[in-house]
Amino acid sequence: MMNDKKIKVVQVLPSLDSGGVERGTLEVGKYLCEKGHKSIVISKKGRLVNQLENEGSQHINWNIGQKSLFTLFLVPGLIRLLREERVDVIHARSRFPAWICFIALSFISRNKRPLFVTTFHGPYSINFYSGIMARGDKVIAISEFIKQYIVKNYKINPNKIILNYRGVEGKHFPYGFRPERGWINEWHKKFPRTRNKILITLPARVTRWKGHEDFIRIISMLVKKNSQIHGLIVGEVKNGKNTYQSDLVSKVRELGLNDTITFVGHRSDLKEIMSISKIVMSLSMVPEAFGRVSLEALSLGVPVIAYDHGGVSEQLHEIFPEGLVSVGRIENVSALCLKFINNPPVIKRDHKFKLTTMLKNTLRVYTDKI
Repeated sequence: MMNDKKIKVVQVLPSLDSGGVERGTLEVGKYLCEKGHKSIVISKKGRLVNQLENEGSQHINWNIGQKSLFTLFLVPGLIRLLREERVDVIHARSRFPAWICFIALSFISRNKRPLFVTTFHGPYSINFYSGIMARGDKVIAISEFIKQYIVKNYKINPNKIILNYRGVEGKHFPYGFRPERGWINEWHKKFPRTRNKILITLPARVTRWKGHEDFIRIISMLVKKNSQIHGLIVGEVKNGKNTYQSDLVSKVRELGLNDTITFVGHRSDLKEIMSISKIVMSLSMVPEAFGRVSLEALSLGVPVIAYDHGGVSEQLHEIFPEGLVSVGRIENVSALCLKFINNPPVIKRDHKFKLTTMLKNTLRVYTDKI
């Protein structure tokens, strides 16, 4: 049972730039502060640090995700922090930071050691390095897919695994939301080719497994049926991925789609972009651990077409099973797009993937006895 004790929680991850892991960290930090607990986050700086601090958490700028022996020099400082702050919980959200935490905890006597929580944010490679995520006192799985993956591939007591789906806040992603006229005007000013078009959006950072090549082929097929269709690729290009971005741009050019597909890069207004989209896609070639963006689109009432695997499949089976397609079946995706454009489907409003549920479950993980 949860008690009324105020606790101190340290969350640890590589950086606070963008992505589902980072946003989940902020949400937990904000919730802890609202409930009167102390929230500390250790990471390299990033664009989300200001928001984190404004919402009440303390940020410690350590490059704890750098895969280098020099990162071990952070261990003494971490031990000191855990002791001086009398931290109750240390929550590792990534593998290398988890190792730094694990090493630091080994220098603290067991009866004074904080609870060590880890979260599997993906189907990590099966090796000794990844095994650290299964060594938490409690291990959070963010989907049933991930829970089964852990049980199958790691030596772990299943009772240590807690299924805790990610969730969205309805007031932040209200059903039927439409952007203000000023935003729409600015959008069309920046991206005039999208005006009066049927927008189909792939929100995914530019990396080889996110399905961008399939998306380009799908748009190529669709515009032959409906010239009003326009594809949007929304997502940042991580360091080292510029070559792949160039390959995608070349592919678009080869197919004569320069006026039909727009790369918009990283955007902080993804909610608005998805809300003006006719369809949002999730085309990851390997299973997503959860796939938060697809849930956000569904919460807005926007149809999602997704490959039928991983955590995204769990969402759609619950909310919109009509949008599921076998992996790689781009002809089926294209046909489904045309069907939804001609006869827009109604998305189920109520579902179990609520942010408040996720936050309450996380606090319960932190406070319940092992």
